[in-house]
Amino acid sequence: MVYSEECAIIFRLKGILEFACQLDNPNAGSQSQSTISKSFQGLRSKVSSKHIVFTVCNSPILIWPNTGFRSSVESLTEASACGDILQYIESDDGGSKKTLKKKDKKRSGHTVVNLKLLFEVTDPAGNEAPSLIRVDTQQHCVKMPLHLDCVLSVTTDESLTSVCTGLVETLRKQLADMEEVVQRYRKGSSFLVPQPFHFQLPEPAGLTTVIYPAGVPDSQLQAIREDLHRKFELPSDRPYLRRANAYHFPDAAYKDGYLRNPHIHLNPPNIEDAKLYLVQGVYIYHHYMQDRVDDDGWGCAYRSLQTICSWFQQQGYVETAVPTHTQIQQALVDVGDKEPRFVGSRQWIGSIEVQVVLNQLLGVTSKILFVSQGSELATKGRELANHFQTEGTPVMIGGGVLAHTILGVAWSENSGQIRFLILDPHYTGGEDLQTITDKGWCGWKGPEFWDQNAYYNLCLPQRPKTI
Repeated sequence: MVYSEECAIIFRLKGILEFACQLDNPNAGSQSQSTISKSFQGLRSKVSSKHIVFTVCNSPILIWPNTGFRSSVESLTEASACGDILQYIESDDGGSKKTLKKKDKKRSGHTVVNLKLLFEVTDPAGNEAPSLIRVDTQQHCVKMPLHLDCVLSVTTDESLTSVCTGLVETLRKQLADMEEVVQRYRKGSSFLVPQPFHFQLPEPAGLTTVIYPAGVPDSQLQAIREDLHRKFELPSDRPYLRRANAYHFPDAAYKDGYLRNPHIHLNPPNIEDAKLYLVQGVYIYHHYMQDRVDDDGWGCAYRSLQTICSWFQQQGYVETAVPTHTQIQQALVDVGDKEPRFVGSRQWIGSIEVQVVLNQLLGVTSKILFVSQGSELATKGRELANHFQTEGTPVMIGGGVLAHTILGVAWSENSGQIRFLILDPHYTGGEDLQTITDKGWCGWKGPEFWDQNAYYNLCLPQRPKTI
């Protein structure tokens, strides 16, 4: 997703509120609903009170949003632009986020400002005396933490006052959405914890938050997603709102250590009249020697297949893990394509086997494109452009003794000139983005990259039509 400079800051506010209520009779529907609603209303009143405080992470800034705007930094006033806050936030390299943004605009169009939700707990004592109430009936006490996670996308010249007002309104809305989820999935005194997920949807929806109940798999939330697809006018043939589709904030590291989408750091080739047709969505770069598996010299097609499987996983089509070499081999044995002794071997596989495994393990169908010699690949611009435009999946290509992954093409319909965006599974080093891009392990290649006399099979995976 490319962001404009006019919408360059995401304010992300996180905090925990405790939900608590006393249910006289959990099975009394309307009475319990009213009690739960009162508890949530109390929380919405709490975030609207003067005691709420926002602290800006990695900075000395405290903000009281509900007291006519008050800040611990004198120079930040209600008239200040929200972009002014960046100079007070320390980045990982010791500079300010404002400086960092000027240095590296290519890294991310959005700067994320993280805030924590706090409350003042002291208040001048009044003259009221404590009161005690004795209840003789049996009650069910319900308590659970609500992990609030609110986002607000704004332009840099938006005032801090309006940002704080917007965050408070977003907090109140999120609590209302959580109440709706709690009420819908409650069974007696058994409650499911509501969890917020953020999704980057096509404009005009943009960055949107959806609340899902913890413990309910995506397969049981189909009706909810259908309603949301209609609400946001989303296509009904691909997932946008599964948990795997959740927005990955540019300042958050991936915990598994794999590189995602290294191609976005490349400049496009210079071809007159050429258009770019690229993989859509997120994939993981799988290559030789990963996962403590020494497959140097025989595992390139396995790695290309793993990259394709990761695409379907990252887009939310499947919830299964990316298959290992052994699982890939076992799948081929299970369908009768290979003998049992194939499992645990170091034998190669090709495009046809990749097609078989995708169907067996993921339920994904694929088309096979055959060329009798590598020199013909230069004429396949239209077919590949159409694939990336409609399906958007990575393509595995095998020929001779090598396999690669095609992530896109730059193709001129007028001149026929073409460049291929190649992800090379033969890389044996660590997850070093600069090495991978500078040395061409992920890069644009001309038609001469292919063995001109070898035949090639291309496996073009097709998207399942589902949300």
